[in-house]
Amino acid sequence: MTPPRLLLALTAMLMLAGCKVGPDYVKPDTPITDTYKEPPPDAFKDAGTWNQAVPADAALRSNWWEMFGDKQLNALEQQVDTANQTLKQAEARFRQARAQLGYNMAARMPTLSTGPGIASLRDSLNRPYATSTHTTGDLILPFDLNYEVDLWGRIGRTITASGEEAQATNADLQTASLSLHAELAIDYFGLRAADAQQKLLDDTVTAYGEALRVTQNRVNGGAAPESDAAQAQTQLQTTQVEATDIAAQRAQFEHAIAVLIGKPPAAFSLAPAPLAIAPPVIPAGLPSELLERRPDIAAAERRVAEANEEIGIAKAAYYPSLIFDAQSGFEGHSFATWFNWPSLFWAVGLSMGETLFDGGRRRAASDQARAAYDETVANYRQTTLTAFQEVEDNLSTLRVLDREAEQQDEATVSARRSEELANNRYIGGRDTYLQVVTTQTAALQNERNATDIKRRRLDASVLLIKALGGGWKAGDLPTIDSLKKADDSDGPH
Repeated sequence: MTPPRLLLALTAMLMLAGCKVGPDYVKPDTPITDTYKEPPPDAFKDAGTWNQAVPADAALRSNWWEMFGDKQLNALEQQVDTANQTLKQAEARFRQARAQLGYNMAARMPTLSTGPGIASLRDSLNRPYATSTHTTGDLILPFDLNYEVDLWGRIGRTITASGEEAQATNADLQTASLSLHAELAIDYFGLRAADAQQKLLDDTVTAYGEALRVTQNRVNGGAAPESDAAQAQTQLQTTQVEATDIAAQRAQFEHAIAVLIGKPPAAFSLAPAPLAIAPPVIPAGLPSELLERRPDIAAAERRVAEANEEIGIAKAAYYPSLIFDAQSGFEGHSFATWFNWPSLFWAVGLSMGETLFDGGRRRAASDQARAAYDETVANYRQTTLTAFQEVEDNLSTLRVLDREAEQQDEATVSARRSEELANNRYIGGRDTYLQVVTTQTAALQNERNATDIKRRRLDASVLLIKALGGGWKAGDLPTIDSLKKADDSDGPH
């Protein structure tokens, strides 16, 4: 067997004999699985106390905001994916991670390079042993091939790690999208609540203006003291201040919505409209499903897998590397002889390198990789705990606010009734105007509280949907194979 064939055969044997060093990945347990040695409970702690059971086809969908039945909200939400700059940043980070996967995949292929050269050399006639030849030429067309044999799985683990990072970055993108859509919904409900408060206060200002007119007439007729008119005037002016302040709050919500859909605040406006949205029924699902429905949990888990690969990469540094080198080309002294068969040259060989002493650098890198793995495991566990907390928090909030809304409705009716009675007693001369002012203040505050509770219920509904993953599923995460194909299909590099 000729030397080149022997080297090629040896290389093939080493490639087949190569093994992957380092730990195999095992998905870590979560505090939930640690707490429940048996399967988790069939429902969240507060799910059954406020929400009726719903059929399976009522599960969350990706366009979850459509559950609220507001066409204006739907139109705004559709603009987030195409115009929001924060989301574009997250999408660009995903494309960077996918490109890094393609870059690392290239290490499985040999590197082929060339460096053609043409040179002319005139020798000194006074040099030792000079001949009559004054000038020589050198024309060379070399090809160099370099290939690292992945004996210990370092290259394979690097590719896998970059694929897992791309998966995690894709999950980050979905988390950003979910957060931005939720933020827009909350700002929109805040704006509509401000519209409702504005209408209530404007109507109240009109009513208080009429009350002032009636009171002033009574004062002018001697039926009431001057202090009654002063109290009515104060009540009216105080409410006017509150009505003016609402406009500032509404403007801030409108500006926030504009930025979320990628527009300057000066170029965006929404016409006032009442808050006529009812909180939808939200299917909470099973606690055991939550880990598969949150993109942030998926991102944290993928980074645990990536950190596991980094341990293997660090361990592979303890083993020797094997490089296959080959060179071939043509060299001649003139164009006429450049590509003749005698001008062919080649060389092929294997080289193995091993670090004998590095002052503890590899051990430090290995310790660092293991510590980074422990960090990602802790982050994954904390992310799952936070997820369950957010679901339970918002389930509890919705349960409490549902009851609070009923109580507030009753209180509002009572307050309006008290205001009516106090006004009638004042007209009849049986009560002072202070009593009227007191009941007016209580009635207005109760109506404002009712609007605020409705907004808080809508906000809690959005936050619950966000906590449940917004319709995302772990199956939506791209596989590493699909990411590899996507990179290959992007065209020449």
